[in-house]
Amino acid sequence: MSEYERSRTMPALPEHVYDQAARVDQLDSWLPEALHVRAEVLPAVTVHEDRTDEDTPALLNPEKDQMRVEWGTRNKGSYAGWLQVAGIGSGTSEVTVHLSFFDETHDPGEQAVNDALDRSLRRLEEQVRLGVEGAAG
Repeated sequence: MSEYERSRTMPALPEHVYDQAARVDQLDSWLPEALHVRAEVLPAVTVHEDRTDEDTPALLNPEKDQMRVEWGTRNKGSYAGWLQVAGIGSGTSEVTVHLSFFDETHDPGEQAVNDALDRSLRRLEEQVRLGVEGAAG
């Protein structure tokens, strides 16, 4: 099993960050570019991966009261992850994303995963900024 985790501070209240991160219809705006999520009846979703051109049945469980989103493959149990938002004061938040690969054949490797997590967190921060600016304007 391989596990990876990255965090990023974002200049917004945790509720704003969580609302951007947990919106199923906007996941494509911050997830790695090669992944696309199609909602079914939550928690069921389908994840399409451009690299393999495959659809994978998955689960997505947003837990607003915990400021947490959990996900994973539905049938194979080869992959799982979570995103946690925590307020750190002064209107800022810390977002942590954790990934677990239970099947080593699905693990793209440390460098690739860390790069994808960093890009995703940057993209999420941009979405959060746009959402906060849009609400203020």
